Amino acid sequence: MQTKINAIIFGASGQDGYFLSRLLQQQKINVLGISRSGNFVQGNVSDYGFVESQIKLHRPDYIFHFAANSTTRHDALFDNHQAISTGTLNILESVKLHSPQSRVFLSGSAMQFKNDGMPISETTAFEASSPYSVARIHSVYAARYYRKYFGLNVYVGYFFNHDSYLRSEKHVNKKITVAVNNIRSGSPERLVLGNIDVKKEFNFAGDLVDAIWVLVNQNNIYEAVLGSGKAYSIKEWVMYCFGKYNLDWENYIDIKKDFFPEYELLVSDPTVIMGLGWQPKTSFYQLADSMLAQ
Repeated sequence: MQTKINAIIFGASGQDGYFLSRLLQQQKINVLGISRSGNFVQGNVSDYGFVESQIKLHRPDYIFHFAANSTTRHDALFDNHQAISTGTLNILESVKLHSPQSRVFLSGSAMQFKNDGMPISETTAFEASSPYSVARIHSVYAARYYRKYFGLNVYVGYFFNHDSYLRSEKHVNKKITVAVNNIRSGSPERLVLGNIDVKKEFNFAGDLVDAIWVLVNQNNIYEAVLGSGKAYSIKEWVMYCFGKYNLDWENYIDIKKDFFPEYELLVSDPTVIMGLGWQPKTSFYQLADSMLAQ
């Protein structure tokens, strides 16, 4: 007899998929992970026929859409359009036709909002500042359309920066922790960074996944900023990580003089999600310790 699938995760190979799968399994929920890579069911969320077949077959209680190329670069224009924009439409249309009882979660991003240096909330205006943000904005309007006109339970969580030991080195927090471990092991390398005065949130991915679970299991709020509301500079991360091993960070880092950051401060106003009872459990320092330990 086939096992009942209670949840489908599109884009299951990333850190969010990993921590969500672990949470769902703890809740005794059977999970089908789908990805273009890794040890999952192989499939592409931009393929409507594939998406429809999976949702029609399983009619899950929950569907989570994490698939994306996590970059704002223009050369990822079509990849992000297909994964985020087309993927969202494929999921929502399939749910409308075959599984209208499903609760659908769509990933949003802090990068799709206008950032004037003030805390960002659900009511902050969107700004199409990159192909990535364009795709994210389109996804939200699709969610609102299917929610309003077809009555679907479609949730959007706007992720602020979140990391874990599963991050790749293209993300600056992981790049720093890897370099620190290499240097303390005797490597002569130097760490090249941009503007280390930039301030952002340093959330643990597992905590934000807990926020997703809170969000999708209530019926009053359908869009919420997911973040701690606490910002730290990259310099503070550098100082803590090097200082943990009594290393003077200034002896190992080169700063790019011609580097222009996308923002100087990116911080959330998490009043809504905290009002639903969620609180982050992992501190800035605990996150650094866990990433340095890997």
